Amino acid sequence: MKHWLVTGGSRGIGRATASALATAGNTVDVVSRSEQALKTLQDRFPEHIRTCAADLAHPQAPASVLATFDSPPYDGMVHAAGALLNQPFSALSDADWDFLWQANVMSAVRLLRSMQGRFKPGAHIVLLSSMGGYQGSSKFPGLTAYSTTKGALSILGECLAVEWEPMGIRVNTLCLGAVATDMLAEAFPGYQAPVSAETMGAWVARFAQDGGAVLSGKSLPISITDPS
Repeated sequence: MKHWLVTGGSRGIGRATASALATAGNTVDVVSRSEQALKTLQDRFPEHIRTCAADLAHPQAPASVLATFDSPPYDGMVHAAGALLNQPFSALSDADWDFLWQANVMSAVRLLRSMQGRFKPGAHIVLLSSMGGYQGSSKFPGLTAYSTTKGALSILGECLAVEWEPMGIRVNTLCLGAVATDMLAEAFPGYQAPVSAETMGAWVARFAQDGGAVLSGKSLPISITDPS
């Protein structure tokens, strides 16, 4: 079996992805802010999951991750860490923009920069973006900052696939439609998403394991509705 790093693994899609990878027999190192939620996940998969409590929005977080997981090179990574803010454009402060930029973009930038030497040739890195960040998709009021930062994450993945291609590393971005997660419920109370976190996490895990064999540098819309 293979060795994976999953971020944002304490809840939602990240947790479901880590669980699916562990169920398949992989070794999974999981990073998230919630130490208690990580403990319950590790207790469920004691032979397959190791954890590190860290807030990847902070510049010091990658050093904590590297110190915790002194391990052989990874076969891949799923970056699910991020944040969602529902706020009209006119009400967004500089602090709001900075919060989402750090959570949705720099969290990936800093960690990947630190992890570069820890990926095997043939490794597959999957960044989880949003349909809001997919060019030409329907856009929604209140999600300007969120969608903008998720769009930047998609471009990061496309660029990194080119830079890391000589090392044999594949990078793809999945632009996900609405999924029933706590984060979505907090931003849009009462909204019923058409896909469960468990269903999406299982799909992401399968893509992470198999998609790198045929794809790299792609930003893919993953939604049951028309993106335009």
